[in-house]
Amino acid sequence: MDQVTVANKSDSSVVCYAPTMITTNGIWQGDNPLNYSLPLFILQLTLVVVTTRMLVFILKPLRQPRVIAEILGGVILGPSVLGQSKAFANTIFPLRSVMVLETMANVGLLYFLFLVGVEMDLAVIRRIGKKALAMAVAGMILPFIIGVSFSFILHPKHQGGSQGTFILFLGVALSVTAFPVLARILAELKLLSSELGRIAMSSALINDVCAWILLAFAIALAENDTTTLASLWVILSSIAFVVFCIFIIRPLVSWMIKRTPEGEAISELYICLILTGVMIAGFVTDAIGTHSVFGAFVFGLVIPNGPLGVTLIEKLEDFVSGLLLPLFFAMSGLKTNILAITGATTWISLIIVIVLACAGKVAGTLLVALYYQMPFYEGVTLGLLMNTKGLVEMIVLNVGKDQKVLDDKSFAIMVIVAVVMTAIITPIVTTIYKPARRFVPYNRRSIQRSKPDAELRVLVCIHTPRNVPTIINLLEASHPTKKSPICIYILHLVELTGRASAMLIVHSTRKSGRPALNRTQAQSDHIINAFENFEQHVACVSVQPLTAISPYSTMHEDICSVAEDKRVAFIIIPFHKQQTVDGGMEATNPAFRTINQNALANAPCSVGILVDRGLNGSTRLATNQVSHHVGVLFFGGPDDREALSYAWRMSQHPGINLTVMRFVPGDDAIVEPNGEPNDPRILAVVSDSDREKQLDEDYVNEFRARTVNDDSVMYTQKVVNNGEDTVAAIRSIGTVHDLFIVGRGQGMISPLTAGLTDWSECPELGAIGDLLASADFAATVSVLVVQQYVGMGPIGDGLGMPDSPTEYNNFSVQVNQRTPQPRGQIVFNP
Repeated sequence: MDQVTVANKSDSSVVCYAPTMITTNGIWQGDNPLNYSLPLFILQLTLVVVTTRMLVFILKPLRQPRVIAEILGGVILGPSVLGQSKAFANTIFPLRSVMVLETMANVGLLYFLFLVGVEMDLAVIRRIGKKALAMAVAGMILPFIIGVSFSFILHPKHQGGSQGTFILFLGVALSVTAFPVLARILAELKLLSSELGRIAMSSALINDVCAWILLAFAIALAENDTTTLASLWVILSSIAFVVFCIFIIRPLVSWMIKRTPEGEAISELYICLILTGVMIAGFVTDAIGTHSVFGAFVFGLVIPNGPLGVTLIEKLEDFVSGLLLPLFFAMSGLKTNILAITGATTWISLIIVIVLACAGKVAGTLLVALYYQMPFYEGVTLGLLMNTKGLVEMIVLNVGKDQKVLDDKSFAIMVIVAVVMTAIITPIVTTIYKPARRFVPYNRRSIQRSKPDAELRVLVCIHTPRNVPTIINLLEASHPTKKSPICIYILHLVELTGRASAMLIVHSTRKSGRPALNRTQAQSDHIINAFENFEQHVACVSVQPLTAISPYSTMHEDICSVAEDKRVAFIIIPFHKQQTVDGGMEATNPAFRTINQNALANAPCSVGILVDRGLNGSTRLATNQVSHHVGVLFFGGPDDREALSYAWRMSQHPGINLTVMRFVPGDDAIVEPNGEPNDPRILAVVSDSDREKQLDEDYVNEFRARTVNDDSVMYTQKVVNNGEDTVAAIRSIGTVHDLFIVGRGQGMISPLTAGLTDWSECPELGAIGDLLASADFAATVSVLVVQQYVGMGPIGDGLGMPDSPTEYNNFSVQVNQRTPQPRGQIVFNP
């Protein structure tokens, strides 16, 4: 093997090898792949990704951000743990491979910081209030002072670099707040859309900008520590580079965008030019004495928000964030040798640094919070959240180590400080910050119980813009009037998976008409614009947009929380399957089904699952142009009464034709227990059958009496004896309807649906809903499957419902999955 070991002027070993040793000739030729740079790099990258992903999975129950797993993965692979084995270190991470690893890690960092710049909206900073600004400044000053104090203890006497440079590096590392990591923690804690979350995000954004400015100064001083004049030239050159990007690069990029016709994809040539420009910007800033990531970040900042930014993020984010960026954090861990921290005094100093730095952030933030008359525990919570560490600090520490401002011991101490301070935030905040849920007592938790002359509040959950047209047509057909207007809360459901969703700016802080920052926000803007247009064209409708950013496993908590806080009577959720071109039904995302099931089990009001097969409305939203044929299949029970109640409201719309088909058992119908109530997936209601039948009769008779003179309403009865007769009767209806509204039918034992659940694909829709949603039934008819809210306590004055708690409690409710909630309360899964 053609390798030579030489020594440089710093007496540090450098390993050189022949340039032909990139790829191997193969093991059959007697070559060891690990002696060649490319196979070795592939193995190292695979090992880093697998290790960090395993740690992400292990730490997920503890709600730890991904950066913790990535740094710990490097620590485990580094000299602190596995690197203790000389055989492992020399085989997997030999000295000759460090340069390739470092280069690729910095390339990944370069493009990641470019994406951060693309997504960051500086206009948001100009709209940040004085409170967040004061908290950001106060939260930086005290930790910076603590860093200055401890720099005299931690500064190694033999290290190069002045005390002032060391102070600046240590102060920046202790005072920064990681904006992307904080956003993810806030989303995990369900605080992103709260007032506390908005203040924390705004403060962190200011903190991040200040950190970048301080980082540029720290790097300039570190690399030119001996000459003050050189440092001045570096700073002036950096300012000139920023000015050049603003006044030359930004207009050029805007010119590229204008040359692209609206609606067309950005040219591949322009994308390649911009990606090359990132490398050039990194080269220029590195050449003038600032770190290359500074150039990439500034280059990203001058990219205008809009389609170009969205395209760049779509093309780069998964590869950069998922593969290359973990390599940078892992390299930080590989450089960390915890064994360099020796002696009880050093460990005590480490603990004191962690405690005081954290306390400094908390104290500074708390003082400002108290000045603005915020509760004490909220000020403490904000202070803890501002201790989040991440990317900027690791860049500072890596540059400090590369420039020999930090030795192995100081570097290891600061990495441990970053990991510990970030790791303890979520557990502590979860423990101390438990905002009392507002007690929201309201009776109108279903459409049937809502008064006909009162406002109807509806929560619409949307995953993608695809379901928007049908939902808008459904809401328009719901007959909003001056006496009974409809207040619609639009909840855009966004999965919390990566940095893009965490960088979303809450709607209240964005100005309408501004270009989207990323793909998720572009979808959100499209949804909001469609509903705002609906609000403008249809009278007696008000729309309020909201966003829920959560893991799919807990997204139903956001839905239920918004529903109760806004006192809505009805939740509309899209079905997890969508219609294909050939008329079939395919699942879009299996997680959507879990969300629907959890929402049905925990909702504080009635729920409707919409199977979207289109609901054609007029191109111009005008009340007198709507024309729909709606069908209700009524078998009996609370869910069917709720379905009929909603259809009854729609029937008052002049463009709606309503057909109610009631199924009644024939003489040959036999009630045979089929074991359905024992199914753990459903809610079993064991009640007096005569009482339940009487409720159905009263409600149907009242409906017929009030619509007897309405030519647009038709009522028919079908006598059936079993499930086969029911299916045949439904199939005989034909395809004249645009929409079927049916009850979920949970807890109701009926001979009319016997056997239908045996082959059910989606039990959450109930027997009839599943039949209508199947691909082989009616490929052109949308279906709304309704579940009425079943709670404990006063019921309200809805028609046909019990009038008092005593009367209502005559029902014996046996719950398997859903626990009946006390009035105005909701229980979330842990």
